[in-house]
Amino acid sequence: MTMLNGDRANTRGRLTGMRRRREQADPVADFLARGLPVVPAAAPSSTGPGCSCTRVGCPAPGAHPLSRSWRKEASTDPAQLARWRTRLPDTNYATPTGRTHDVLEVPAQAGARALDTLLAAKEPVGPVATTASGDRYLFFTTARPGTGDGDDEWWACDLDARPETTETSGLRWHTRGSYVLLPPARAMNGRTARWIHDPQAELPDPLRILGTLADACEAA
Repeated sequence: MTMLNGDRANTRGRLTGMRRRREQADPVADFLARGLPVVPAAAPSSTGPGCSCTRVGCPAPGAHPLSRSWRKEASTDPAQLARWRTRLPDTNYATPTGRTHDVLEVPAQAGARALDTLLAAKEPVGPVATTASGDRYLFFTTARPGTGDGDDEWWACDLDARPETTETSGLRWHTRGSYVLLPPARAMNGRTARWIHDPQAELPDPLRILGTLADACEAA
């Protein structure tokens, strides 16, 4: 039987490839240390209900970059992260995709099935996280060829569509012009994003795992 969400995360630490330790002391800094950029993102407000951006009618409460220039402001500089943390305590962090890495996002049930399949087949599996809501899995991969040459290459991508509009139901490919929130991002319902497969694992080619993820989505 396939386990999901909390039960899944509790057992994942015992699988091959997962570091046998609790959540990293500073997962955002460790992610940045790999040369992968981060940028401050909205979080649940610490002063009342709603999103920390304080925008009336925010369309994505606690789940979007804070700055309109987030793609250019994203940084791999530890000193910049320290400045952000001083100026913006209790914030979430996002990572722009398409320049140094991509992310394949699928429903949790499909992600759990695909992860089991990939590990059993000894296929390369990079870092895998749950979204803060717990209903989606994020598979981190290398960026598609040709998407990471220079700071100005930020274009929309036809693959980066809402899950309901992709050819494979439930599958979303975050690449140029997109982003995902990083563990331990907090959702409005109080849940927290977390790593469920080694956040230090080598990033695989997205095409190596795309078929497995698509098959798992179709079977879900």
